[in-house]
Amino acid sequence: MNDPLPEFSRRIEITRIPPTGSTEGIEADAAEREAVARRLGLVAIDSLEAELVASKWRGQGVKLTGWFAAEVDQVCVVSLDTFRSRMSERIERYFLPAVTSSDLESDIDPLADGVVDLGELVVESLSLALDPYPRKPGVEFDAPRGDDDTEARPSSPFAALEGIKDLKP
Repeated sequence: MNDPLPEFSRRIEITRIPPTGSTEGIEADAAEREAVARRLGLVAIDSLEAELVASKWRGQGVKLTGWFAAEVDQVCVVSLDTFRSRMSERIERYFLPAVTSSDLESDIDPLADGVVDLGELVVESLSLALDPYPRKPGVEFDAPRGDDDTEARPSSPFAALEGIKDLKP
């Protein structure tokens, strides 16, 4: 059974990579950006592009290096305003065929059917680069304060219950 293609898929067969390597420029179209934004829980992705150099590595493997750049619209966790972030990150990934998962070193990805999906690699890298608690630039969190700023805080969570022990049933 074949797995469905990811929202942003640009597959490259490693047998077609020349000995000198190849440079692959990819860019997500509007429908792909909308689907990826939905998957990553973003308001929108306004641009998503990458340039990756694919080269043979360790005989049957492939090394991918390059960068991705994206403009994403996120919701600020403090103000709940939507704001745009620009991000750019370097990418370096290694792929080898593996008989079992124990055959691979921890920093090497398994190569399935001799194909690497560059688009999915870029989406994975974008998801790791996103701040899980995005904050709009310049927005600060002001903790709510009581009526009296000089009010002493209880020394323990049970200090507020101190007065109850004198009550008679």
